[in-house]
Amino acid sequence: MNDSDGESEAGEASGKKKRDKKASSKDQKEAENKEKQTKKKGKEQDKKQKKNPAESSSSSSASNSSDEESLSEEELTRLKEQVEEKKKLISTMRNKPWRMVKKLALLREAQAFVEKFEGALGKGKGKKFYAYKMMMAKKWVKFKRDFDNFKTQCIPWEMKIKEVESHFGSSVASYFIFLRWMYGVNLVLFGLIFGLVIIPEILMGIPYGSIPRKTVPRAEQATAMDFSVLWDFEGYIKYSAVFYGYYNNQRTIGWLKYRLPMAYFMVGVSVFGYSLMVVIRSMARNANENTGDGDDNNFTFSWKMFTSWDYLIGNPETADNKFASITTSFKESIVDEQESNKDENIHLRRFLRVLANVLIICCLCGSGYLIYFVVKRSQTFSKMQNIGWYERNEVEIVMSLLGMFCPPLFETIAALEEYHPRIGLKWQLGRIFALFLGNLYTFLLALMDDVNEKLTEEVVIKNITHWTLLSYYNSSAMNDSAVTPPPIDPADMPRGPCWETTVGIEFVRLTVSDILVTYVTILVGDFIRACFVRFVNYCWCWDLEAGFPSYAEFDISGNVLGLIFNQGMIWMGSFYAPGLVGINVLRLLTSMYFQCWAVMSSNVPHERVFKASKSNNFYMGLLLLILFLSLLPVAYTIMSLPPSFDCGPFSGKKRMYDVIQETIRQDFPLFIAKIFSYVANPGLIIPAVLLMVLAIYYLNAVAEAYQHANTELKKKMQMQRDEEKNKRNNKATTSSAIQDLDDLLVPSAKSVSQPKPTEENKSDSTRRNSPAGKEGSMARNSNLTSSGRGEMLAPPPCVTITRPPRPSLRTSHHRQSKPGAYQQGPYPGMGRGQPH
Repeated sequence: MNDSDGESEAGEASGKKKRDKKASSKDQKEAENKEKQTKKKGKEQDKKQKKNPAESSSSSSASNSSDEESLSEEELTRLKEQVEEKKKLISTMRNKPWRMVKKLALLREAQAFVEKFEGALGKGKGKKFYAYKMMMAKKWVKFKRDFDNFKTQCIPWEMKIKEVESHFGSSVASYFIFLRWMYGVNLVLFGLIFGLVIIPEILMGIPYGSIPRKTVPRAEQATAMDFSVLWDFEGYIKYSAVFYGYYNNQRTIGWLKYRLPMAYFMVGVSVFGYSLMVVIRSMARNANENTGDGDDNNFTFSWKMFTSWDYLIGNPETADNKFASITTSFKESIVDEQESNKDENIHLRRFLRVLANVLIICCLCGSGYLIYFVVKRSQTFSKMQNIGWYERNEVEIVMSLLGMFCPPLFETIAALEEYHPRIGLKWQLGRIFALFLGNLYTFLLALMDDVNEKLTEEVVIKNITHWTLLSYYNSSAMNDSAVTPPPIDPADMPRGPCWETTVGIEFVRLTVSDILVTYVTILVGDFIRACFVRFVNYCWCWDLEAGFPSYAEFDISGNVLGLIFNQGMIWMGSFYAPGLVGINVLRLLTSMYFQCWAVMSSNVPHERVFKASKSNNFYMGLLLLILFLSLLPVAYTIMSLPPSFDCGPFSGKKRMYDVIQETIRQDFPLFIAKIFSYVANPGLIIPAVLLMVLAIYYLNAVAEAYQHANTELKKKMQMQRDEEKNKRNNKATTSSAIQDLDDLLVPSAKSVSQPKPTEENKSDSTRRNSPAGKEGSMARNSNLTSSGRGEMLAPPPCVTITRPPRPSLRTSHHRQSKPGAYQQGPYPGMGRGQPH
């Protein structure tokens, strides 16, 4: 039987081979015939193309379109999904934790894929529209990117600031960004004053030399153009549109009937209003940006590890300093944690800090007294003749020298306090702020004494002027001449001291002297020092770069505070000298170029590079305080002091604000004047102020409540995290205990034997080997795995049977068990009372 079966099988195999050979030969013949036919068709098509090229092009396009349309919907959807995935990969490529080489390779591959297959997502005519739409979308994205680059290029000094930022970090660049912001604010203020006050007076006002306030006195005309006189802002500059006294008190000027006094007053108020609005808006924007900085109290080391690096640094030296700064900050945090538990001599520390504060208070009082003494002395010098250059500029020189030498003295005294560097920096900034503010207000108080003296002098000169005019016209009348006497020459008219112009001249002198001292300090203290260290280091006894004097670092705090106080002087002096804002615009413009050059050529990066985002609002807060303190003297002079009788747009009025009442009374209807009179009543103003104070108090209380709720939520989140950690720890301990119990139960499980496979089990195994059985087993396994890990590991239910299995089958079953599988429980067939 076996031999016959083998022969039949061999015969069948040989028959199959023959049939396969015949079939293959037929297929080969058919393929050859098809190739011949295609060749013939190709030759015919070539001939047709030579004869009719237009028909050939149309047929090729039709074939291409038919090939493209041959893509099925499934392939199109799959291709669309792939294109979307590639686009998503391109957009999220920066966030991938891959090497740069891999990122670039995948980016090029994804871009090529998108460009190749993006146009195949349409059908027929829709494909062309889709391709056109995608082309326009790409061009629109490119246009927006180019327009953003164009806007960046249009930002003043953007590339110059980026260069400084790459070499010195964002902390030094923050000063130049602040300087650019101040330049923009002053440019707007200059546009207001120049366009609404200076230009109308020059174009439509009374020309120069027609009235006394616009004419140089006869006694000063000989030296009015001398450089020494012009340097002191006397002569022709004093009687120009730069200062308050040049403007006439005519209610309307020119054919436009332009109300110059009203415009002068409103522009002076709008200078403070616009500045206040811009500063508060910048503070609010910085506060919104700083909300994402994170909490410094929680996860201190994590924040320092992942957020301390300044990615805008492009200089290796600055990068090394930043690396050292981060290392130092870690060491400081560790030392702070260690020293918080140490005992120290608190009494000695307190004594040294009190001593340092007493010394600094003495320095502040001494500087204030010195400025007051110098200002009073300059008043006596102003009454003398033939005084020298130092006597004329003594006030400005003393204030500039105090601002130069007092901050290093404060820093030396602060070494006694042994504060943390961050706390010490805040104390240093506060003391320099107090120095500048005390000097400025001492200067103002001494200047107010001078103003009061000039007001008493004005009363006498006003009477002299009236008597001079009266006697001149009376003498002509007594001569009985029919011809009217010629008017007195404006240069010969007696005139008052014009205290507003005097105050404006003092502010202009102070601003110009501050500019010169700043530039000389940069030139000598930075550039010449850097040249000396650079070229003399080769032949010196010690290393000048590493030791004394070394290269200078850029003083961020000192420069920012100097800029803030200079702006305070501009705000105070712009009401009395409208041209002062123009001088400040030129100062800021030259400072940007000069200080950028000095930083790049003469300074070195700081040993500790700080991020600038922490200090923006601090500087803005100081600027807001200076703005408020600058408003007080101007408001006092407007509301309390009488204007000069012969100069300025408010001459002839009791107070400067009377121009508003005059305009309302003459140019507005009667009921509006009544409304303004009721609004200006103190009975309404005081309750309104109280209501504002209550609203501020309420909003502050709400903000504190929100802050308290925020801290409580943070505490709850921390407690929840701790509870989750405890739960995870408890699970780990319980799982280890269960594992120990399993290890103890394993030997008893090994001693348990398996049952003999019955006929039902055999049938089950045959079913599993069949394809249907495999699918059923896979379904059952999927059900088991989907039910959970605990159910998959659970032992099968015990079924009690009467006949125990044989021992040989038990042992053979254990030998066939797969290694690494889960240990199973006792198999069915073992009752409690059954012997092993």
